[in-house]
Amino acid sequence: MIRITEQYFWQVIFTVFFLILIFLGVVILDTEARIPLADLTLFDLTLITLASWRLTRLFVYDTITKFIREQFADVVKEIDGYVLVKPKKGPRRTLYELFYCPWCFGVWAAATVSFFYLLTPLAVYPVIFLAIAAVASFLQLLANLVGHHAEKAKRDVEG
Repeated sequence: MIRITEQYFWQVIFTVFFLILIFLGVVILDTEARIPLADLTLFDLTLITLASWRLTRLFVYDTITKFIREQFADVVKEIDGYVLVKPKKGPRRTLYELFYCPWCFGVWAAATVSFFYLLTPLAVYPVIFLAIAAVASFLQLLANLVGHHAEKAKRDVEG
């Protein structure tokens, strides 16, 4: 037996909305795309992928966009002050879950980046900036990992 909750309603609404946007995007790109889908190169796909990853990371994790994520949380008063919590139900809960889930938001980010990259040459610039920022983030993560392992090895030798 399938259990149905009020939250499923909102998840279905947002899924239908996403599918409508995808359909409209395909219709627009079918006649207006600057690059036909079949002509995308590996370089184009790499840029789109890196930009989508960075956009996802920007909205799901980065501090600079925390104010957007917080709009979908409930404020609860506790002894020490106020805390933000996931809403119990409704469209804000679905949006909260979207903005706190990299897998979920990543689909929306990839669709958005792909659409604008294929539609207009002006989108190339922000896509390149996001892709470069993604590579820089990977390099920073790698440097942190190497530094962490080097520090651990140093402590092991000294200890």
